[in-house]
This record gives sequence, structure tokens and C-alpha cells, in this order.
Amino acid sequence: MDQATETTTAAAPATQRGGKYLTFFLAGEEYGVEILKVHEIIGLLPITRVPRTPEFIRGVINLRGRVIPTVDLRLKFGMPMQEPTDQTCIVVVQVGGVQFGLIVDRVSEVLDIAEADVEDPPNFGADVDTRFLLGVAKTAGRVRLLLDIDRVLSEQEIISLQGIRQAVEERVA
Repeated sequence: MDQATETTTAAAPATQRGGKYLTFFLAGEEYGVEILKVHEIIGLLPITRVPRTPEFIRGVINLRGRVIPTVDLRLKFGMPMQEPTDQTCIVVVQVGGVQFGLIVDRVSEVLDIAEADVEDPPNFGADVDTRFLLGVAKTAGRVRLLLDIDRVLSEQEIISLQGIRQAVEERVA
């Protein structure tokens, strides 16, 4: 690759990071996920635990007859578990053709975040994986971590969620 091509490639943003985001809180920190990835927001429903799954996969819910696996984002991100409150809710998203719920402490708002307000995630060194972050948005005097929901779970974890959903649906049918 010649130097001109290399400079152009380095300057081009990997993805468009500005746009509408659903923001929510986990352990007092505000996060955002692209609104187009969100199918719906629901109150916390009874969760049926599925044996032999990672702790952060809390189980499945019955959402109007559909089996939806649920992920506790606090546990996925290594935060302490918290007892649900009346503000705890499930944000249903779709990744790789699989719908699943994200358990969050509370939903905040839908924001239109300008590309210019988004910076690259900080580099914490090789020991800290920040690939799941699209960037850090600084708006209205607050900092929000923008999640790349397609990277929050690994491909294998997405396949596991699909398998859990299928196994539960087969047993119910």
C-alpha cells in the first residue's frame, strides 16, 4: 500500500457513530445503543434460569409467546449483581438474527448524538478489551459510553443464545 492510500485509510472512520441512541444506566454509568438495534423496551418479567449457561446469561423470558434469552449487562461487564428495582427493565435487541434482552438498571432517553460529539474509546492497554465500544459521547456536559451491540457478545455467545432459545421452544412445543 502506498503512503497516500495508507493516509486515506487511516483517516476514514471505521463506522458512522453519530445518530440516535437509546441511553440507559448500569451501576451509575450511562451507556447508549443505536436505536435501530432496539426492538422494544419492557419491564422486568419473570426469568426462567437455564442450567449450565454462563452467569451473565440470566435465562429466558416469555414475551407474548416468544422465547427471548436475557443477558445481564452488569454481569457481562464484570459489575456486581444488583437486586432489581421498579426501574430495572429489559431492552430487546437483535444481533446476528438473534433477538435477546439486555437487563439494565434503568432507561434514560433517546438522544440524537452528533458525529463530532463522539470520540474514540480510550486505550487502556492490551489487558483491557474495548472493542465493544463504538466511542465515548460527550453531550450536555455528560459522558456516555456508546456500545457496539454487535460486539458486546462474542459470535459463540450469540450462537449459544440461539441454541438456548431453540432448546426451550422445542421443550415447550
